[in-house]
Amino acid sequence: MNRAEASFEPAYLALHRSGELRRRGEELMSMLASCQLCPRSCGVSRLEGEKGFCQADARLKIASYHPHFGEEAALVGRRGSGTIFFANCGLRCVFCINWNISIGGEGKCHTIEDLAGMMISLQEMGCHNINLVTPTHYLPHIILALDMATEEGLNIPLVYNTCGAERLEILKMLDGVIDIYLPDFKYFSSEMAAKYSSGASWYPEVTKQALIEMNRQVGVARAGSDGIMRRGLMIRHLVMPNNVSHTKEVLEWIAENLPKDTYVNLMSQYQPFYKAFEYPDIARRLSREEYSQAKRWAKEAGLTNVEFQGDRW
Repeated sequence: MNRAEASFEPAYLALHRSGELRRRGEELMSMLASCQLCPRSCGVSRLEGEKGFCQADARLKIASYHPHFGEEAALVGRRGSGTIFFANCGLRCVFCINWNISIGGEGKCHTIEDLAGMMISLQEMGCHNINLVTPTHYLPHIILALDMATEEGLNIPLVYNTCGAERLEILKMLDGVIDIYLPDFKYFSSEMAAKYSSGASWYPEVTKQALIEMNRQVGVARAGSDGIMRRGLMIRHLVMPNNVSHTKEVLEWIAENLPKDTYVNLMSQYQPFYKAFEYPDIARRLSREEYSQAKRWAKEAGLTNVEFQGDRW
């Protein structure tokens, strides 16, 4: 362990010591009686076995957990990001690359104790962080498992890897819990969000509010002297064909509403997955020209901390 790792203390440790972490987990679990964890606000009783729009009931379903080397370099480091993929999703995009997990519900049911054990196991493997992928609909289980794992010695950063659209009321319950927010900012247009993400016309406005709150909680993401990220907001934006994602407007909004050095990963890897071939505008890969234009927009917006992906062309 290097000096930067040794001196870092995850935010959640203080809440664990005070008992607040467990209290929040129990409060979130009680909310499953009329679930409103995500912006869909279904109101179904997951505690009684009903499934929300996300297709999750009260059972914790996990697809896989392992060190992941395909995330941002500052999360991966040399030993990988300790990624836990949760089954199901409240957004359900027609182009989802992990559709078999997020929409197909692929995975196995686990106990909260199992999840705590996964966190400890990933830390013992040497992972630089615990990376929670699509976590919102399982937040009660996650917070209670985090409390258990902390008791067993968990002490690495917690990454909240989300679609971006989060309710402010729920995000505020994560204040002091999350070290790194890793949200998408998928669309600027309500029309595009509704078309490609199962009627989620509310996505742009909800995500804007969420990003501001995330930044308030954790601030600008800055890697340590060893190149590893331990705290801050890291925004992902997937550039899509035919400007479906309205990239220019997304980047300008970030520049105008968040610090100019906010970390942004301008992603070029869009490919048509799942049902994307049914929609002509997104039924092909991104072109070199489209990504080059997106890079120009980022520079014109005045953003100073943008990760441009390698030229696959």
